[in-house]
Amino acid sequence: MTTRDEALHSRDRRSGGGGIAASILGWLCILLGLVLLVGGIWLISLGGSWYYALAGLGLGLTGLLLNWRNMAAVWVYLLTWLGTLGWAWWEVGPDWWAQVPRLVAPTVILVFVLLCIPVLRR
Repeated sequence: MTTRDEALHSRDRRSGGGGIAASILGWLCILLGLVLLVGGIWLISLGGSWYYALAGLGLGLTGLLLNWRNMAAVWVYLLTWLGTLGWAWWEVGPDWWAQVPRLVAPTVILVFVLLCIPVLRR
């Protein structure tokens, strides 16, 4: 094992299930981010919105930072979530029901990222 791997495993042992949960969330963010990024690039090539590619980058970076136990993960995802909020408002305006499908999943991810704060602070 490399020194970095040993440090991460050591952190996981000290932080218990929280460290493992942060790693799982990190990998899910990376995978979802890749899907959004690839789909977003395809959409850009068709003349569509840049939102999905940018959100994919933000989500992927959040996942990497979570796996590295870096507190910047929270700030990167918060910025991504705020961008999502702005995009949703720009796309459908104040129509609450039209906002729901655009904001529920990103907000759930935000809650999970915020729950990782204690692990990231250790």
